Amino acid sequence: MIDNVWLIPLFPLAAFVLILFCGRWLKEESAWVGVVLMLGSFILATMTLLERLRLDEVEPVVFEWLAIGDRIITMGYDVTPLNALMLFIVTLVSLLVHIYARGYMAGDDRIAVFYAYLALFTFSMLGLVLSPNLLQVYIFWELVGVCSFLLIGFYYYKPEARAAAKKAFIMTRIGDVGLFVAIILLFWHVGSFEYRAIFDAVQNNELSSGMITLAAVLIFIAAIGKSGQFPLHSWLPDAMEGPTPVSALIHAATMVAAGVYLVAALFPLFSASPLAMDVVAYVGAFTAIFAASIGLVQNDIKRLLAYSTVSQLGYMMLALGAAGYVAGVFHLMTHAFFKALLFLAAGSVIHAVHTQDIRHMGGLFGRMKLTGTLFFIGCLAIAGIPPLSGFFSKEEILLTAWADGRIGVFWVAVVTAFMTAFYMFRLFFMVFTGAPRDMALSKAHESPVVMTLPMIVLGVLSVFGGFVHTHWIGTYLGEWLTSGPAFTYGIVPHSEPWILAVALLVSLAGIGLAYLMYVKQSVSAERLAERYPGVYRTLLNKYYVDEAYQATFVNGLKGLSRLLTYFDRYVVEGGVRLAAWTARAVGALGACMQNGQVQTYGLTVIAGLVVIILAFLLTGGYLG
Repeated sequence: MIDNVWLIPLFPLAAFVLILFCGRWLKEESAWVGVVLMLGSFILATMTLLERLRLDEVEPVVFEWLAIGDRIITMGYDVTPLNALMLFIVTLVSLLVHIYARGYMAGDDRIAVFYAYLALFTFSMLGLVLSPNLLQVYIFWELVGVCSFLLIGFYYYKPEARAAAKKAFIMTRIGDVGLFVAIILLFWHVGSFEYRAIFDAVQNNELSSGMITLAAVLIFIAAIGKSGQFPLHSWLPDAMEGPTPVSALIHAATMVAAGVYLVAALFPLFSASPLAMDVVAYVGAFTAIFAASIGLVQNDIKRLLAYSTVSQLGYMMLALGAAGYVAGVFHLMTHAFFKALLFLAAGSVIHAVHTQDIRHMGGLFGRMKLTGTLFFIGCLAIAGIPPLSGFFSKEEILLTAWADGRIGVFWVAVVTAFMTAFYMFRLFFMVFTGAPRDMALSKAHESPVVMTLPMIVLGVLSVFGGFVHTHWIGTYLGEWLTSGPAFTYGIVPHSEPWILAVALLVSLAGIGLAYLMYVKQSVSAERLAERYPGVYRTLLNKYYVDEAYQATFVNGLKGLSRLLTYFDRYVVEGGVRLAAWTARAVGALGACMQNGQVQTYGLTVIAGLVVIILAFLLTGGYLG
């Protein structure tokens, strides 16, 4: 199967082409075209994963694409353990989203367009995952960005959706400049775009430490944009203007996963630079606690989950920066399962109650028992409660940070775990427990099976997905992921019982506080907000980051644009118009003088003589 792995991205590409040309006639049946072809892609990805589990090493398959002098530019595919795992995750989540969207998007006039975009999005991510070199990565990297723009702005008739799509595209493009420059620098010094050539150059000391650091940091800037790390994070919550199935796919397996994947795929480059590793670790740690603190007070169900994603992506970056290749990839996998589950369950709630404001919800568990149960599983998983998957991956991150000696980063991760447990169960309690806060909720009902079945699959994976790498049973995933050269994969920590206890206690404390505030109501959230109004307003307004960007970059750019417009209009164009007017005036004067009339010529001669005489009189006869 590995020899034919190139077929995997062709299935969603075929779905895109078929729906693009036949969607007008297929209409809602376009959904099943996408589902069937994605099922084929998922089957092949599963077969590839199973085959890769048995193999020690697989050589990349490349072919000549371009020849520039004596430099050969290649295209092809590579199947490393990381690639094989990502193929499985992307195809699985995409297949489930395709199935779910058939119910969620039912009746939408543009459902065929939606499924065409969805298929192209999946193709782009699969192409990125299979790429064996940075040039090919860059092509699919940009295609992923274009697809996210199309899907976030799917409801283009809404000004908010248009603005969110433009914001996502522009902010991620800022980061993409870093990747572009890094690719050029590495090709200049290594002479190749290939991952393995770059890794060999690093291992053989063919690159200076400064160049390694510069290239790694530039690549990380691209990951900051795609994976929503501070300060290029604010596009991700706004991306919730797209349909909820898109949110699940973006947050679990495609757009935001691309940045984490890129850092993991280039881990040998990053691990060769202590400074680059510090940048990744500290940016990830800050993003994790920064976004988690914002999530404490958000009232939009999808935006709260979006800030949760930003925080969890910070966790992954934190792990990778702490030399935790296994920890970062492991959490990327488990997060794909429970975050996709949470978004699809949130979509099920929105589909039933037609609002995203959790202040208008409440008491939904009695009317949506299956959705409520699955949402509860997702909350337990992301909060890190054993034996669900999130506990094991979060434990691995904490163990890695401690083993790497990053004590400050470790405690930031612990505090973030407390916040995560609190805001997720605040969300659960406000949506599913208590009395309904809106009479319209009395009409809420469970979603159809086409929507609940994908949620059930993700619920099962959220429960059992973590057992592939535990210090209780066996670290099978880590051993498989690190089956290559030892220098590539950083550290694999040993279990520390006290760290496990701390992780569990802080998660339980967060859940307990949420229970006291939103179920027992023995602690008043309103009173806390009144007591600390500045803190509450700051968190509610997301630390005023968007306002700061508006005041500085947006308004500053507008001011500079106006200044340049005036300069262009009055200085540049004014000078051109003055030159043109002068030429026309001189020409008009000459035309008046050369009119063929003897009288005019005589008058001109007399006037000239008068001027000469006056000049002689005024100068005393001296004109020198």
